Amino acid sequence: MLIRIRHATTYRYAAPVLFGPHRLMLRPRDSFDLRVVDTALSISPSAGLRWMHDVYGNSIAIANFETEADTLDIVSVLTLQRFGPALPWAVIEPGTALTGVVYTENERAVLEPFLTLAAADPEGRLDRWLADFRARIGQGSGHLLRDLAHAIHEALSYSARYDEGTQHPLDTLESGSGSCRDYAWLFIELARRMGFAARFVTGYIHDRPDDGAALLSGVGLTHAWAEIFIPGDGWVEFDPTNDLVADHQLLRVAVARVPEDASPVTGSFTGPQGSFLELSVGVVIEPVATP
Repeated sequence: MLIRIRHATTYRYAAPVLFGPHRLMLRPRDSFDLRVVDTALSISPSAGLRWMHDVYGNSIAIANFETEADTLDIVSVLTLQRFGPALPWAVIEPGTALTGVVYTENERAVLEPFLTLAAADPEGRLDRWLADFRARIGQGSGHLLRDLAHAIHEALSYSARYDEGTQHPLDTLESGSGSCRDYAWLFIELARRMGFAARFVTGYIHDRPDDGAALLSGVGLTHAWAEIFIPGDGWVEFDPTNDLVADHQLLRVAVARVPEDASPVTGSFTGPQGSFLELSVGVVIEPVATP
């Protein structure tokens, strides 16, 4: 399946401003399940680009500007080939009693950052939520992580948020709503409290699942979900927003330990106070016809 993704980010200002370096996380890494066929990156005003890999191995472009402007346009166009997931849905069979995980000494040494909690819970509210969830184990599919994603999907109401940042998991529970990145971050911190190595994933979602179910979030926006490291299966995708597991519609761009390390575009500017007007993001995803 060939897919073309056009991701446009536009910043507007009331007066020309000088842009500091911008960090762009827009290019996926090639893998057995996702191949980068073609890429194009256009930036206005023009910028010099320097490419690097970050600490997670993600592809990063650093854009440096010399010209002031009242508008910054960053347009990424990707052509990707998505193959079937490494862990097909059929492998996660109902009744599988995955109620714990044991990592080898070598695995744990590498996975330690993804096992370490990053969201404070001084009053133990997340632990109490987990205790209630654990009391219901056996009432769902029998697969602990799939049921955790489903429980979050059912407990929250989706709310698109265009401001930067991710809610603290406690705020997401308190409000009962959040964006896809809030769903993912809550899932990750709960999974870590159960002893699983979990990481944050940013990318896109194409169309809808094979069963035709409606998406809560995805098309026309960037998307976020989680990956859990399961011995023997590796990093497995869990999308609590759309209640998906290892679905080939998920198009991974980058991974990180915490959400703030996985922003598609970050940067700064120098200009008059109050000069920032608005940010707009548009994503268009379409299949590519093959001969």
